[in-house]
Amino acid sequence: MLTRPLFSSLIVSLFIVLLAGCASVAAPRVSEDASALRKGTYALDPAHASVLFKIDHLGFSTYVGRFERIDATLDFDSKNPERADVEAIIDMTSLDIANDDFADTLMGPDWFDAGQFPQARFVSREIAVTGDTTGVMTGDLTLKGETRPIRLAVTFNGGARDLLRGAYVVGFSATGTFDRTDFGISKFSGLITDDVAIEIEAEFVRQ
Repeated sequence: MLTRPLFSSLIVSLFIVLLAGCASVAAPRVSEDASALRKGTYALDPAHASVLFKIDHLGFSTYVGRFERIDATLDFDSKNPERADVEAIIDMTSLDIANDDFADTLMGPDWFDAGQFPQARFVSREIAVTGDTTGVMTGDLTLKGETRPIRLAVTFNGGARDLLRGAYVVGFSATGTFDRTDFGISKFSGLITDDVAIEIEAEFVRQ
């Protein structure tokens, strides 16, 4: 019969073994090497993606918002990285700013007008490789019914096979700015800055 101390030791040992096994599964060997950008069609993992916007608020602070529902695809050829195709759609009604009343205001006609324009869309047009893991992506952003070109500075964070998702995964970060008045969002222009900064984090799963 096992004594209580011995039984406790066995349970602890088993727990440690299970943790070690989970750690080995959850820690893919992510590589930033160019070969890690494998050719293929990828779909966004929406559970590991975010789109933030930041705008200066009267000089007092930087106001931050995010969108919860995003869909995107990536079509990539490692031999022609400049020809990569990216398309993303943002559900404008998924705005999250931790203030429901103000979110309703921002989704109203003076701002995003999400009732009439429930989606924003980005389509890449050109990619310039600037370094081993960096590039500049130019594309068309459609927001509130207006389409304008914007530029995104993109960093490749790495790629690897993720055993938890059972697929090959690549990750990117991107930043950019645009003038909100170009898209007809001019409420309080001159009082609140017109420049909007965006920050994107995205993981794509190879199909």
